Amino acid sequence: MQESEHMGQANFVYTSAANDAAGLPLTISVFADRDHVAAQVRDDAEAAGFRLVAGGKVAALLDDEARALGDVVLVDCPQPDGAALAALTRIDLRAAHTGAHLIVSTNVAGLEDVFGCLDQSGPQILVEPTRADRVIALGRVLGQVSGARLRELSEEDRLVLLRLTEQVGQIAQRLERLEAPLRAVEAQDREGAFRFESPRPAFAQNEAEASDRLVRAARPPLPDPRLVRRIIRQRQMRARFFDGDLFGDPAWDMLLDLTAARAEHTRVSVTSLCIASGVPPTTALRWIGQLTDAGLFQRVEDDSDRRRAFITLTDKAADCMARYFAELGTNAARAL
Repeated sequence: MQESEHMGQANFVYTSAANDAAGLPLTISVFADRDHVAAQVRDDAEAAGFRLVAGGKVAALLDDEARALGDVVLVDCPQPDGAALAALTRIDLRAAHTGAHLIVSTNVAGLEDVFGCLDQSGPQILVEPTRADRVIALGRVLGQVSGARLRELSEEDRLVLLRLTEQVGQIAQRLERLEAPLRAVEAQDREGAFRFESPRPAFAQNEAEASDRLVRAARPPLPDPRLVRRIIRQRQMRARFFDGDLFGDPAWDMLLDLTAARAEHTRVSVTSLCIASGVPPTTALRWIGQLTDAGLFQRVEDDSDRRRAFITLTDKAADCMARYFAELGTNAARAL
């Protein structure tokens, strides 16, 4: 591989005669201010069969010169400042127009700002990711491009695939801890738990039949938010007595939190929803994306600050939750 870098500039271009000869379809650009992260990503991307075509510091994304950025653009932005957020906004628009797959990593403190900038391209957002998390993100791109596109799967298959992806992530993280014992405690805190069983949800049934039922019967009111909050507290209480991984169900925990918020007429930030999920932020963001694709969650921009966005239930999800609690009736408080 040949690398060329102009002195005093943050941009550099990669070429690989071997990859060109092989005709590999996927190219990648890597923009990172941390050299060790950039090196890891380049190594892992090449091992996965990507061809590196461009890269540099995050500020290089503000360069007005037209440059081919590749099929995948990975940006590491751990502490986003104003310039970095402007760069993310620009690359989000470019990715949306070109169809490039955008992967952005940040920290918990920067999540709200980063999420607010990325509303066009449907990117993967990673929060304080491990090396395994980044590899999984690249693998998801490969899976989408190879023909097994998520949008062509049934709702049940999509949820099962997401659970399998997170199971692979857990295995990768455990292997990583074996290689780096000093990071074991920190890595353990980041893990989530998933169940393989994924019963077909009501919202994935025949939409024509569902619409017909909605016409015939008015939606019951949302449950008392105090009841929903009590159920949430009861679910969280289990972690005091059992390993929390035994009960990992982030989708349901987020649905409960948003149901209570809707009944209370309050807004929920993406960071708050990640906390409510009970799983690491990167995992929670994958679920938020999946539930948005399923038509249960929606992104709502903050009218007073266009840099912020909130997550709320769609009308379809609110209807499902209202009917669920109505059917539970007086036994709802024991619904764990």
